[in-house]
Amino acid sequence: MTTTYSRRSFAVLLASLTTTLVLCASAPSHAQQDISKVTLRIGDQTGLMRAKLEAAGLLEGVPYTIEWSVYPAAVNLHEALKAGAVDIGYAADSPTVSAIAGGSKIKVVAAYGNGGKGTSVLVPEDSDIKTIADLKGKTISPTTRGSVAHYLTLGVLKKAGIDQKDVKLAFLSPTDASAAFQAGSIDAWTTWGVFTARTVGVLRAKVLIDGEGINTGHGVISATDEALRDPGKVAAIADYADRYARGHQWSKDNKQAYIDFFSAFSRQDKTLIETVYPEEAAYRRLPLDNVLAASLQNVFETWKEAGVLSGDLKLVDFVYRDLPTEQLQN
Repeated sequence: MTTTYSRRSFAVLLASLTTTLVLCASAPSHAQQDISKVTLRIGDQTGLMRAKLEAAGLLEGVPYTIEWSVYPAAVNLHEALKAGAVDIGYAADSPTVSAIAGGSKIKVVAAYGNGGKGTSVLVPEDSDIKTIADLKGKTISPTTRGSVAHYLTLGVLKKAGIDQKDVKLAFLSPTDASAAFQAGSIDAWTTWGVFTARTVGVLRAKVLIDGEGINTGHGVISATDEALRDPGKVAAIADYADRYARGHQWSKDNKQAYIDFFSAFSRQDKTLIETVYPEEAAYRRLPLDNVLAASLQNVFETWKEAGVLSGDLKLVDFVYRDLPTEQLQN
């Protein structure tokens, strides 16, 4: 009697477990969800993200619809995120922290870093500014307020022992800053990426100092809280963040292909692009952990010290750790 009962119990238990396993296997995860009807609205600075991913062939077979919006700088992109005009956008950590402090309802969902390369203080070819100490008394455009270029400008002034009051900061859009630099109405321009490449290439500007050792070199994808409440969009965001990581790996593994692409995109000679290639090749995906949260917090404290931001903010609360990811890059 006892033996018969045990066999029946085992059979019932086995059937129950089998049913449970079948149900679990059929339950969609973020990666398994049907996201064919999802439209992911992506904010893209200067169109560079889309162009590079297309060059790498990484936008082929995307299982959802992408709606692209192009912005000239991070401040414009973050205005769009705050307004809910886009779901996600990529920018450096410093303008992202500024946006969060300004009340933007976003979370950091992916992060990438290159150690601080890629942002530079430029001076004209014939400038009398030879060292960062020579910036005292000069007019500098840190591009837009709260940008990664603004962050570098403050760090460079601090490194040189120059008080902010001893320089004139002219906050300009990248286009206006470029025109002002070319006209000679500013003495130095702090900028990044394609703007640096074009200015060095066309105007023969000199790089006075770059961001390595001052800026973190972290770029982050931010998503709106509203988008993160939609499981379908979360799955699409996870897929896109992985594609972007593969885009960096493509650059690293295909130097000449990247140089060819960025030369065409920036409309600059390939020999110039080769000199800035190490900035791109250094990028890798970063874990969304307490180390990243502490780095974001340090950015906020630096902004506070400079009088750019005020109040209290716990950036650890703005790091979204539930996004499924592929293996992090080495």
